[in-house]
Amino acid sequence: MKLHWSPRSPFVRKVMIAAHETGLVDRIERVRSVTSMLMPNLPLMLDNPWSKIPTLVTDEGLVLFDSDVIIEYLDSLHANTKLHPIEPGQRWRALRWRAFGSEMLNALILWRNERERPAERQLAVLHDAFGIKMTMGLKMLEGEASQLTAAPFSVGHIAIGCALGYADLRFESMRWRDGHPGLSTWHAEFMRRPSAVNTEPFDDRVRGGVTPA
Repeated sequence: MKLHWSPRSPFVRKVMIAAHETGLVDRIERVRSVTSMLMPNLPLMLDNPWSKIPTLVTDEGLVLFDSDVIIEYLDSLHANTKLHPIEPGQRWRALRWRAFGSEMLNALILWRNERERPAERQLAVLHDAFGIKMTMGLKMLEGEASQLTAAPFSVGHIAIGCALGYADLRFESMRWRDGHPGLSTWHAEFMRRPSAVNTEPFDDRVRGGVTPA
């Protein structure tokens, strides 16, 4: 399989964590694909016209978009414990956490985009709105930290773990661990998993003065 990939994209990291957890990582050829809202990647667009990563090309030539779709596909290729639980109660909780982590990650990326604008064009009210959303989101996760710890590892854990990891990468000054001891403990355990260790973001090239995601 071929995966359009970046070492700093949190969405790609979700897929790569799943690949490690399912034992499929050696079946995936990673293709470094730089993306930017202002600079469409034409080679990538031959597979994904939206010029977004991750994009997976299966052995059969089917092109899959979106990290959650790709993870669900990978989860169908192995016979070990599934990342999408079968038992209804566990499944809906995992899918809820997956959606929660995705919304958190989307908010962080939009917030980062606003911070990258020239200072005179940034909207203070928008910064405040993102800050309030993150405060409330972290409060909810802190209340569910014990459930995250007790539940079988799933797509929900991957989504939330990667969102918090992105906060560490791009919003270090947020200090999200302050006031959230249960969530901080859970995330520390998440980060000790081999799949998380092997997918730590790292710096690589810069194209046209634009830092990859």
